[in-house]
Amino acid sequence: MVPGGREQAMHDVIVVGGGPTGFLTALGLAQAGVGVVLLEAGDHIVDSPRAAVYHWSLLDGLERLGIREEAEATGIVKDDYTWLIRKTGEHIRYRLDVLNDRTDYNYNINMGQDVLANIARTRLEKLSNAEIRFGARVEALAQDGDGVTVTLADGEAVRAKYLVGADGAGSTVRQALGLTFDGFTWPERFIATNVYHDFAGAGYGLSTMVVDDKWGAVIVIIAQDGLWRCTYMEDASLPEESYLDRLPAAYEHLLPGEGGYELFSAAPYKMHQRCASQFRVGRVVLAGDSAHVTNPTGGFGLTTGLFDCYALWPTLAAIILDRASPDLLDIWAAERRAIFLEKTSPMACQYKDFLFHECGGDKAKLEEAIAGMRRMQDDPDYCRERLMFTKRMETTSPAER
Repeated sequence: MVPGGREQAMHDVIVVGGGPTGFLTALGLAQAGVGVVLLEAGDHIVDSPRAAVYHWSLLDGLERLGIREEAEATGIVKDDYTWLIRKTGEHIRYRLDVLNDRTDYNYNINMGQDVLANIARTRLEKLSNAEIRFGARVEALAQDGDGVTVTLADGEAVRAKYLVGADGAGSTVRQALGLTFDGFTWPERFIATNVYHDFAGAGYGLSTMVVDDKWGAVIVIIAQDGLWRCTYMEDASLPEESYLDRLPAAYEHLLPGEGGYELFSAAPYKMHQRCASQFRVGRVVLAGDSAHVTNPTGGFGLTTGLFDCYALWPTLAAIILDRASPDLLDIWAAERRAIFLEKTSPMACQYKDFLFHECGGDKAKLEEAIAGMRRMQDDPDYCRERLMFTKRMETTSPAER
């Protein structure tokens, strides 16, 4: 019973967390016919600068959810990359058209992750079997043989057959399960900024990776009104509360060409390489940043989280609607955890080492990495093979094999 004596309703699935992974998981489940309630602790979808690149390999999943066209119309569609070797001024460029024979979607979409979450939210609000609740902070979790019960901050109990924890790196769900979050925290802090500046006029591509051991940066256009994301690093020992005081001096090194800038928003955040000890405990599963976090170089963290979602929602739908075996969740969990540990995290670390540290000063290693980028520019077959990496981060639902 809930407070006030009302009989407690049993939902099919509770999704905790209102980021892209949570909203897309809820959307997939609800469109399949599963009853879903999404609980978000905040009062709105967080719009601070975070991951902003949706790799080509993710677009099949957006198409299946019915939101690819809207995402493309809302964000920036782009098919080019530039690697700028700062010390030499070399611009290495390649395009995604080498994927023409591998996919119908040989391009990426750039936009804030809050934009995609809001697209999914709008679709969910139209479905009678979906409920979205903001300001619903989960304080405790318990499960039994029939379901999962969460207690909210106001004392209300919400119950479902299954629960998906997609509530970020500081996941309350993961902590309630008593799982460890193994790994380490980097000694640098990332500063993600959204800024208006004429990067294109200075010869930057719509996605430009600036390789430099002091002023490395990821610079991408993220909105049709000319808003760009410029992400750089600083020493994490510097006081976080004064990061904005240091931003103008950083921009003197980071912003190319002529003209000033208009800062729209900025956010500092710690970088981690961490993974939960398990992705499933009974009727509870973890997805996205609640299950794993990585430094954002390469955009592999968000990619892995959405691939978690794409394989999870059909699996849960089959268990709930078709009485498929719950053991399928063990297969899902083992495969997604292996993807992060064996693919996502190692590659993100490799990219960070190259982009922001120039391979730690190892000249031979740096030249080898730059030579690989030059080959991507000049050798279509090699470029295609390298670009297929993000597709290899995908796993299919074990219910659909």
